[in-house]
Amino acid sequence: MDSEKDFDQVIEEILEYIENKQYFRARDELLKNNEVDIGEILEEVLEKLDVESTIIVFRMLPKDVAVEVFSYLPSEDQVEIIHGITDKEISYIIKELDFDDKIDVLEELPANLVDKILEKTPKEERKLINTFLNYPENSAGSLMTPDYISLQDNMTVGEALAYIKKEGMDSETVYTCYVKEKGRKLEGIVSLRSLVINDDDVKISELMGTDYVYVNVYDDQEEVSEAFKKYGFLAIPVVDKEHRLVGIITVDDILDVIEEETTEDIERMAGVMDDSDTEYLDMSVLRHVRNRLPWLFILMCSYIITGGIIASFEATLSQVICLVAYMPMLMGTGGNSGSQSATLIIRSLALDDIDFSDIGRVIWKEFRVSVIIGIVLSSLNFIRICWLDPGGAGAGPGPAGWGYGPMIAATVCGSMLLIVIAAKIIGSVLPMVAKKIGIDPALMATPMISSLTDMVSVVTYMLMATALVL
Repeated sequence: MDSEKDFDQVIEEILEYIENKQYFRARDELLKNNEVDIGEILEEVLEKLDVESTIIVFRMLPKDVAVEVFSYLPSEDQVEIIHGITDKEISYIIKELDFDDKIDVLEELPANLVDKILEKTPKEERKLINTFLNYPENSAGSLMTPDYISLQDNMTVGEALAYIKKEGMDSETVYTCYVKEKGRKLEGIVSLRSLVINDDDVKISELMGTDYVYVNVYDDQEEVSEAFKKYGFLAIPVVDKEHRLVGIITVDDILDVIEEETTEDIERMAGVMDDSDTEYLDMSVLRHVRNRLPWLFILMCSYIITGGIIASFEATLSQVICLVAYMPMLMGTGGNSGSQSATLIIRSLALDDIDFSDIGRVIWKEFRVSVIIGIVLSSLNFIRICWLDPGGAGAGPGPAGWGYGPMIAATVCGSMLLIVIAAKIIGSVLPMVAKKIGIDPALMATPMISSLTDMVSVVTYMLMATALVL
């Protein structure tokens, strides 16, 4: 990357060169950047110009650079390029890609094109590719690569280092080596550091660790990401049901998963039902509508129920109309209180800080927190209603209900205390129950909890008003 130029300026220059069909100047400017940045620039070219221009520039890159750049492009851009180049070029790219990147690309291509590519692939590799393509989406098997350093326990350190020098270039990582029995069962792991600092005649069996962490090929990718976050690994071995080592997952692949899972949780917390990784601007309007409409419809129905509850207390409201003025504040406070608790609990569940067995402790803690918060908010509102609200401090009841003063204040503030307590307990319990029964806790976040606490707020407020004011 040219440190003297702003990256956005570089992109603009390259776009200008391409628009003016100065492709060699565009290529020369591109090659001043590393492969990751070149991929980002080609994304911009594809978005702001056209596929043809992108493919012309892509073809002008040195072959090794083009393959590396291709691996950094988003899947939808990879497909665009694949459709614009020849079968021979496709076969070369697929052949040169790292195995895990190769699988990612093949998963996005049409079946007939995949078959055409596999026909030209050596038999053993074709068999391995088909095995990997058959692993469930979002499983550990779909993320792993078979390119790892495999050692035998009877090897010496000197033999192991010689083997790493020979095979290391084709491996995803050399920092951790995996010791297998003759039946391919994982026996232990040994770090490159251990090999480097020990004498050449020391046996691998003396150095390898047998107390290692591994995942199964069918484990969900979220479980794999949790293992990486918990143990801080650079790579983790993947075994089948017979404990045979079939591949490894490296940290660079799991970073994409963590980003994907985080995005998914944020969208679910906002009531957006999107299971794709398409960028915001690349998604069609109808796709956005389809993702957002279901939850909004459900929430609309819940608010219809809330409206029905309010209507059932029409007699109370008609006698003391000023009660309506405080309803938005109470409903908003309840919804926000519940959402606060839900967000903290969902995060704690994701980090495994708590589980369902802690539900009693969580309720007790949230109860104490909510009582203190409720008392503070209620006290402030009592002062405001009695002394600062010009409509709430009259001498006696008026035709619209103004002038109840302290009774209105007691109703509003008593309701607020109960609403905050109920909302915080609902916000903490629902995500825990959801996870217990196998539902994503993020679904129990802001939209659902807000609508539920609104119902509780209205019922609590109206019952309190009926009891104290009338």
